[in-house]
Amino acid sequence: MGNPLASVQWAEKNEEIDALILLGEKLTVHDMVQGFEAEVAEVRSENTSFIWKVWNKQSKPRVEVQFTLLKILAAQGISVSRPLGWGEDAHSNPVLLTTFDGMSVQKVNPKKVRELAKLLAAIHRAGSEAERHSVVPKYDFKSYFFAEADQYENLDKSLNAIIPHAGLRQDVIIHGDYHLNNIVEDGERLIVIDWTNGQWGDARYDFAWSFVLMRIYLSERYAAMFRSAYLEENPMEQEELEAFEALGILRWLFLMKRGGTFRKADTIKRVKGLIQGNSWLDQSLL
Repeated sequence: MGNPLASVQWAEKNEEIDALILLGEKLTVHDMVQGFEAEVAEVRSENTSFIWKVWNKQSKPRVEVQFTLLKILAAQGISVSRPLGWGEDAHSNPVLLTTFDGMSVQKVNPKKVRELAKLLAAIHRAGSEAERHSVVPKYDFKSYFFAEADQYENLDKSLNAIIPHAGLRQDVIIHGDYHLNNIVEDGERLIVIDWTNGQWGDARYDFAWSFVLMRIYLSERYAAMFRSAYLEENPMEQEELEAFEALGILRWLFLMKRGGTFRKADTIKRVKGLIQGNSWLDQSLL
């Protein structure tokens, strides 16, 4: 592969990239687990490593948004990868280079779950205090997270009942997909990665989506810890929580119908339990 940085048309970069380009073939590239939307590799110099991400599949996101979000959050002291540059490769594919900050979270414990909650709360606080950069987008909630939901009558009916009641806001930076696969760890430090869905949005939805995923894929015990720790930082009324949790459950169902969810042996049983326990939803959704 050679030195991939040398052929990039950089729209924005810092001086570290210039130094890495000068390394030539001494800069080595190592494949990593590939995502659905992008090619990911670890780029190594003699002393450190970086994450090289190329969107060379169907998805062509606005990489400058991710770059800007990372800069905003890093400046606020939030634990995210430090961005070095973004641009396009020789085939006009968007590229992003960031620091390499560890490996995916393999095991959780009560301390780590509470830290995950406090990190998400800190992201929401940092976003509300950050200068509003014009490059950071706002999207229509339903069109972005539930595109073509009208293809699923029962799901769409539930959405149309909840959304007007929820009073959605766009007043903080949200991650949009905060879960364990988008967290890496380096020793005791947890770092949030993959800001593809980053935008100005509603902290309550961002939290609820993460909370729902914990209930589905981890345990009620850990989800309760996550909820308690987050609400200590960002309080929420029970009525609000139930409505946004319903939106999170609907998001999972929507992705399931489109073939975009992972399922274990007990996943559907857990989702049925979540639906049954939420007054906004009914079993006809499954």
